[in-house]
Formats: sequence, structure tokens, C-alpha cells
Amino acid sequence: MKKLYICIAIIIVATSCSKEIVERTNEFEALNPLRVDSNAGTWRPILISSPSAFTVSAPIATTSPDYIIQLNEIKSFQANMNAADRAIVKYWSAGAVVRWNEILRELVAKHNLPPYQNNDGTYPIPSANNPLAYPLFPFSNPPYAARAYAYVSAAQYDALVTTMYFKKIYNRNAPHKVDAGIKLLIPSSPLSSYPSEDATVMGATVEMLKLLFPGDQAYIQQKADEHKRARLLSGANVRSDLDAGENIGKVVALQFITRARNDRAGAAVGNATIWAQLENDAIARGQTPWISLETPKRPPMLPLFGKVKAFLFDSATLVNQIRPAAPPSTNSLQFNNELNEVLSYSNNASREQIRIAHFWADGVGTYTPPGHWNAIAAEDFVKERFSEVRWARNMALLNMSLMDAAIACWDAKYTYFNPRPSQMNNAIKTTTGVPNFPAYISGHSTFSAAAASVLSHIIPVKAAGYDAMAKEASLSRLYGAIHYRSDCEKGLIVGNKVAQFAIQRALTDGAE
Repeated sequence: MKKLYICIAIIIVATSCSKEIVERTNEFEALNPLRVDSNAGTWRPILISSPSAFTVSAPIATTSPDYIIQLNEIKSFQANMNAADRAIVKYWSAGAVVRWNEILRELVAKHNLPPYQNNDGTYPIPSANNPLAYPLFPFSNPPYAARAYAYVSAAQYDALVTTMYFKKIYNRNAPHKVDAGIKLLIPSSPLSSYPSEDATVMGATVEMLKLLFPGDQAYIQQKADEHKRARLLSGANVRSDLDAGENIGKVVALQFITRARNDRAGAAVGNATIWAQLENDAIARGQTPWISLETPKRPPMLPLFGKVKAFLFDSATLVNQIRPAAPPSTNSLQFNNELNEVLSYSNNASREQIRIAHFWADGVGTYTPPGHWNAIAAEDFVKERFSEVRWARNMALLNMSLMDAAIACWDAKYTYFNPRPSQMNNAIKTTTGVPNFPAYISGHSTFSAAAASVLSHIIPVKAAGYDAMAKEASLSRLYGAIHYRSDCEKGLIVGNKVAQFAIQRALTDGAE
């Protein structure tokens, strides 16, 4: 896996408008939670019916010959540790959820590259059935990325709830507590080692990533093997702990894979008939329709993503409670005033406003706006010293809100099909390019309000800071001459509405 993509993404976070947001990556300390959340087996899962619906075999006795063999395996590994072994123990000791989230963001950044046009001026579409052919599958644009973050996080959470349920049932000691000859190289946990939380996260994540990034399976498996080796080297788990956890993760992931294959995302590209109908509908309403400003014109990005099945609400709720009212008519005085405001920023943006526009751009080769908020969350969650299962729960809340924000935003974009400012006035020059989809509402604003509201619920003392970041991210699109003010303001409102569904879930999931 090339490191270029993750480096780009880290630089974006490291140059944050807030001096406190710096993603440290390898510098995270070993996970040593303030609360172990031993009751998490009773928390409400997202997709599975109940942890008790699964069968996990009882562990072998710690006095059995097979278990002694597993202890000796750890001793052999520890006796022959080298610098590379110590490095992977340190890396993975930060926590399974945070590390796999980083790996996911790296994959998103690698694939966040729009396909180049064919010789005849048409554009190829990535195919999951042939992921290594050009263009590589997927094109992990913001909606695709938001969906990927959500599925991985939600599967991790449900798998960990299941694992915590069986930990209480079986309550097997960690190997270092059974055999004093084994050194524990990470902080000690009072929880049962069987099944392994790390292996559960790994098992669920690997299955989801193979679905979402099918051309990267060798790399994904390499990271999984490294993760398992780190747990053995650390003295925290024997192999049967890992096998049980991995199996839970895989079985739970299958339910999410089934959901993903039927959530309508596969049809989100649409076709030429749908693209033409969107334009004709806008004209019939007396509005100027959006057109692609690329040469040759590129089909609109995922015009049917607003039809994807959300995690937090149904389609009727989306239309009746979340979808914003129409934007100012392209024939109205308000529209003209907002267009002139964009022209003013295009011509006169300050150095600070240009810096903000670039910081929040999250364009090609980055892990997208949803990934940017994942990085912000990860840095803050590390400081909170959450347990592994609480990490998963909080990331699931964040990422379900981000996926559903993408659905709500794309629903509005293709309901109204509103033109970009530079389409309406070619004197407007943008700071960071022109996205290839309609203007209303702003994706950055919607994503940021959803993320900021959920994070404010999770860490209330930081609420003012999150709100300020969301508003700055929103205004960055106006400063960059990409969006009108109404795009940004309505996007913030919609994002906050989406977040309220995640917050309501948080209040009733048993974790608070």
C-alpha cells in the first residue's frame, strides 16, 4: 500500500485551523480505558437482533494440553522478538478501532480519484466485478466514503457488543495471568480474554473492507495478520481467544454485507435517461439547471444516492422532515445577491479565508470531508480514554450520521438540481475546483453539522469548539466561491436534523 495518500490526509489535519487538531497517528499511547464497560453486552446493537442469537463455543480449559501449546506459542514469539515486532505491538496497542479507522481512511484516500475520460469523451464507471481494471473500484467520493465509514463502524460495534456478552459468560483469564512466564507488553485489562475484542474488530472490519475495497484484499489481509501477531506478541491473547473473536466479527459482518448489497447504493450512478430527466425537470420549473463544468462534461456524481437506505431514518422521514425547502429561484433578487456575494469572495478573499478554504477542501486524494471528521473524532477520543466497545459505539454514531447526512444532502441536490455560482457567472473563479454535482445544499456544511452535533453529545465540554469548526467548514465553501450562502446555511440545518436521530439513538442504547 503506497503511503502517499495517508500522508496527504495527515498533512490536511496537521495544518488545521484549530491548533489543537493534530493527528499523531503512530504516537498514540496504548489503550488503557478509564472504564472497561463490562456491561456492554447489554447495549442495544444496530443491526443484529441480540448477541444471544449467536453461538460461541466455550473455551478450552487453561489447564488443557491444547491451551498449554498456545501459551508456549506466545513464549516462543516473545523470546524471539525483534524491533519490527516491538513496533507492531506498540502500533496496535493504541486500539483496534482507531487503527482500523486509520486504515480505512487510507483506503478512501487511495481511491478518491475520479476516472479520466475515454477517447470518445465518455467516462468509464468503476466496476466491483472487475475492481483492478481501469478505473479502479471504487471511486471513493464523499458519499461512497461516508457509507464505507458507517458500515465498518456499525459492524465493529455490533460485533463488540456480542463479544462483551460472551466475555461475561466465559470469563477466561488472559494468558499472562495463567502463566507467569508470559510478559504482558500492554496495559492489563480486567476483562476476560475470550473472545478477543481486537480480533472481533479485525474480523468484522476485514470482511467489510473486502466488500468495499475488493481490489485491496492482499493489503487488508496483511494488516489483519499483523494485528493478530501483535496480540500474540503482547501476551494479551492466546490464539483461541483470537479465533473466537474473529469468528464473531465475521458472522456479524455478514449481516451488514447483506444490508449493504440491498441498500440501493449500487444503483446510485443512475443512467443517461435519469440525468436528462433531472435537467428537464429543472427547466420545467422555470429554473436554470445544473450542468457539468468539466470538459468533456462529466455525468453528475451519484444522482440517486439520496435513495440509499439510511441507518437512522426512513425515506418518508427524509422527505417530510429533513429535506429543505427549495433554494432561492435562479430568477430571484435573493439569488442574484447571493451570486454577487460569491463573486466578491472570488475576487477579494483574504489570506485567512483562502487558508480556511484550503484546509477544509478535502478533495481528490484525501479521505474526504467525512474522513476529516473521523480524524478529528479519533484525536479527541484518544484523550477521553474510551474502552474499545465505547470507541466503536461512538464511531458508529458519528459515521451513521455522516452517511445519512450524505443521503439527505444528495436528496436535496438532485431534487432541486441547482447550478453552481461559476456556472451562472464565469467571472467567478473557485479556490479549490468545482465539484461535479449541484450546489444546493452544501455537502461540507451538512457533513460538518451532523458530525459536530454528534461529537458535542459525546464530549459536551467541546461542544462550542465543534460548532465553531462546523461553521468554519461551511463558510469555507463560500470563501472558496463554490457555494452560495443559502447552500451553506441550509446544509448546517439539515446536518443538525440528521444528527438528532443519532443522538436520540445514543440516549436509548444503554451506554449512557
